[in-house]
Amino acid sequence: MVRTTNRRIRQGLSIIAGLFMAVTASAATNLYVYELPDGSRILTDHALNNRQYRLVRVGRDVRGAGHLAASRHTQLFRADPATYDRLIRDNARRYQVDFALVKAIMHVESNFNPYAASNKGALGLMQLMPTTAQRHGITELYDPEKNIEAGVRHIQYLNGLFRDQPQLVIAAYNAGENAVRRYGGIPPYQETQQYVRKVLYFKQQYRRLTTI
Repeated sequence: MVRTTNRRIRQGLSIIAGLFMAVTASAATNLYVYELPDGSRILTDHALNNRQYRLVRVGRDVRGAGHLAASRHTQLFRADPATYDRLIRDNARRYQVDFALVKAIMHVESNFNPYAASNKGALGLMQLMPTTAQRHGITELYDPEKNIEAGVRHIQYLNGLFRDQPQLVIAAYNAGENAVRRYGGIPPYQETQQYVRKVLYFKQQYRRLTTI
């Protein structure tokens, strides 16, 4: 019995290590353990805004989280850039949006975590605010299909506002269209300026990969 328990703990700690590698976490990163209605548990570096999930633990204690992971069937969402390619491609074609741009935004926004939630209330893969998604007729933001469609439709909308200016589209996705209009360009917010640079970098990388 002790041997089995120790093995489970080691497996749990291995899962934690995988999480750190997947999200490139720093020592200051909190780990969140949630219990789902079926008794399984989710391990993530993001707080999840879902009333069906019960928060079991939050903190920086890797060993403690490992013990929790070892005690139940635990789901770990690893960052796999190819997981949602089909959905991205289908929606990009449907709404005439650049595939590489959508994927780059998803990368920077959520690192491909469908359960990502920001402290401002943005949810899912494309990190959409519920009010923004509702504008496009979508409410189920933890559903990858719905979330990606809403994100692509929002990018299409921003493309219509800032034609042939992808940097402004990216800035508006982060800071809001009104901020871009107010400043007549990329707002002087450090977060937004860094965001634009990151998205443009990943956009270039994904475009290069799709041409190989």
